[in-house]
Parts: sequence; structure tokens; C-alpha cells
Amino acid sequence: MAAADLDLCYMSALDALAAFKARTLSPVELMKAVIARCEAVNPALNLVTYSYFERALEQAKAAEARYGKTDGRLRTLEGLPFASKDYHAIKGEITTIGSKIMEYNRPDHTYPVTERLMRAGAILHIRTTTPEFGYAGTSHSPLWGVSRNPWNPDYTPGGSSGGSGGAVAAGMTTIADGGDGGGSIRIPASVNGIFGFKPPYGRNPNDTTAPHVFLVQIGVLTRTVAESALLQNVVSGPHKADINSLRTRVRLPLTYEGIEGWRIAYSPDLGYVEVDEEVRDNTRKAVKVFRDLGCEVEEVDLGWTSGVLNQYLRLFEVFFASGLQDFLPEWRFEMDPRVVDLVERGQRVSAVEFERVSRTRGWMYQKLAPILERYDVMICPTLAVPAVKADHTNMDPGFTVNGKPVEPHLGWLLTYPFNMMNQCPAASVPTGFARNGVPTGLQIVGRTYDDARVFRAAAAFEAATNWSRHRPPLQ
Repeated sequence: MAAADLDLCYMSALDALAAFKARTLSPVELMKAVIARCEAVNPALNLVTYSYFERALEQAKAAEARYGKTDGRLRTLEGLPFASKDYHAIKGEITTIGSKIMEYNRPDHTYPVTERLMRAGAILHIRTTTPEFGYAGTSHSPLWGVSRNPWNPDYTPGGSSGGSGGAVAAGMTTIADGGDGGGSIRIPASVNGIFGFKPPYGRNPNDTTAPHVFLVQIGVLTRTVAESALLQNVVSGPHKADINSLRTRVRLPLTYEGIEGWRIAYSPDLGYVEVDEEVRDNTRKAVKVFRDLGCEVEEVDLGWTSGVLNQYLRLFEVFFASGLQDFLPEWRFEMDPRVVDLVERGQRVSAVEFERVSRTRGWMYQKLAPILERYDVMICPTLAVPAVKADHTNMDPGFTVNGKPVEPHLGWLLTYPFNMMNQCPAASVPTGFARNGVPTGLQIVGRTYDDARVFRAAAAFEAATNWSRHRPPLQ
């Protein structure tokens, strides 16, 4: 691919929109560039389930015509290439959720967030891979096989929005959507070196078909903070599909003042997670960046224990059992064995055990709330390792971090506690690279519903590190 075309693939959404309006770039030119990029790199990465290239080019031509008019009827995202996770329903389009059960599933409606992005002018050109029913922090499935990281194909692009995160990092799309029920936006953001934001509960509408709506939040993946703010302003707000969607909308600025004088709480491991030394080193470097920005950064003790992981697992198991148990008699041997295991474990969870999860959530917040009140934001690693292998199994009894046995499904994540604390916004920003070439990430966690403070901290860190200049070494 010519250097100029590759530059188009990595052009930010804001720059692309400005160029469209100035008539120095056509939506058709941009769409042709990202389609060519998809065709060139996806065979090695396997991030795409379905493509709509001819239709996308027709829609790009229509967007080009709108920019040629002078009646001012341009939509907010007019002409931007858009990748949607093959978990989110799109009316009339096959939506597989990575499962042979759903191989020919054509929904009769569209996810609210996905619908809002397309109604704002974003053009769908690809659907992206996810593990079966979004169960994992990796993206391999019985239906679509193994997806790979654009920085190092031996490793995962994350999950469950791994296809979306990898596509953004690989220049295969300008923007993408994702969902986060345990880190599924922040995990791909971390391992792909991009920006991911888990909105607080109710900020973005969920779908009527998504169980445990307090656990799962729908959002976007972008290369920069300002792009994410732009998209958040499009997708947030009340929706008839979700009784929990907040009526009060928050309009995020696209630019932010500095954070000199801020107080930042820092936890290297949430008190109980075994963290790889390379991740620790890059996290310490991130702490120094914040100090150089004029912040006071203090290490804190949350008082959390490994019981947090156990309680989240109970919640997650019930989540899967409630939605999928009826499929087992017919489909058991066509499903990912870990999904079957989750369902069967969830069937054995008692009502008393499930109620304990609520009590644990209350206990966790009593530990976290005083810290968030004393500090502007809290930071910690996003993941305990740079990434796991592309074919990592969540049933691996030999999985270790620093030579110590770790629970293979969630033990390498520091994201899921903030799904239990889902009223707290949380973002992942890139902090550097590991020796294997895979990026590492830092979580920024805010006070309940304080989205803007998380974005302001992320924007300051981005300005100091200029992470979006990096591109994967793809041919």
C-alpha cells in the first residue's frame, strides 16, 4: 500500500471530517483506502466476519455528494468508515456472535449504539470478530477461528471486542463499536495500543436482548481521545430499548485543559492481582508522566482481595446460564467448551450465592469511594500481562504470571472489578510496548458518572505521550 493511502487509513475521524468539509478528501477516497487495507492485512489477522465493500462505496459516494451541497444538512459522522462488532444486532444482517448456533441469525432490530452511529453518517463496511457469545478476553470462536494481534500475530487482539480493536489498530477502519462486560473494550484497547472507554452504567443505551444490563456497557474504540468524545456525544442519552438509559446527557468537550495540580491515586495491582514485570515497568513510567504533568500521584491500598474475582465469576456464570442453558441439549458439542462450562457452573449457583455478589459490590465500593473522593482519578494497569497467546484457552490449568499459577479466564485482567463498580467510568490508554512488541495499557477510573474527568486525564496523558503516532509493523 502506498504511504499516502496508509496515512489515510490512520487519519483520525476529526481530521477526516474536516478534510471532507474542506473538499480536500472524499469519503470515497478514504473508504477505498480502508477497504484496500482490509484486503491486504485481514488474511493474516482474521478480524473480519462479513464485509459490505460495494454497498459502503455506494454510501461513500452519497456522502461525497452531501459534502458538495451547501444546504448544511451534514450529519455528525458523515462518510466515516465504521466497523461493528459481530455481537451487536443489525437489522437484516447476519449477526453470529461467534457461534454456530447463530450462524444464520438475522435480527429484526439494530443495537441502539450501532444504530446511532450509522444514523449519524458512519458507513458500515465490516463486521468484526468476537469469541462465542462474548465470553472471553480473547477472540477465537468455533465459527470464525482465531483472530490475531496486528502488533504480533502470535498474540490475541483481545476480547470480546477484539476484532474491533484490532481493526482500528491495523488501519482497517476509522472507528468501531464494542461492548464491555468485564473489560471487553478496555482489553482490546490495551493490547492494540488504542483508546477504549467503558461508559458508566446507563450513559449509553443497551439492547433489549442483552441480559445483565448493569454488567455490560456498549461503547466505541478509537485511536485518540477526541474521537471517542465525538462518538460518545453521538451515542449517549436515553433510548426506549433500555429503561436504565439516563435521561440526562453529558456533552464531552473535544479538547481539554491540563491537569496540573490534580491528585491521582495509583494502585499497581488492585491489591491482589499478580502483575507481569514489564507491565509494572510501563505503569511506573506512566506514573512519571502524570507527575511530570504536575500531578501528585500517591499509591493507595484498596483493601480488595481475590474474593472479588470469585464473586465476579459467580455473576458471569449466572449471566451465561440464564441466556444460554436452553441451547445445551442440541448444541453442546458445537459450542466452545468454556462456554458450556460457564453455563453448567451458572446452573449450580444458588440464589444465596448470587445475592452475595451484590453484597460484595457494596463492600468493594465502600473501599473505593473514599479514595475517589480524595483523588481526581485512580490509575492502575489494564491487564496483568501485555497479552495472552492468540489461542489462549480459559481452561488452561497451567497458566501462570511471573511463574505463579493464575486463574486463566480472568486472572490476567484488572478490568472486571470496574464492571462490578459499573457506575464508575473507566478508560484504557497505551503506556508503551513489551518485548514481544505488544502494547501495554493503563486504566483511568473516575468517580461515578464523572466521564469528563476521565477524558481530561486521558487527553493530558495522550498529549504527553503522542501514542497514536505508532503503527503496527504490518506489510
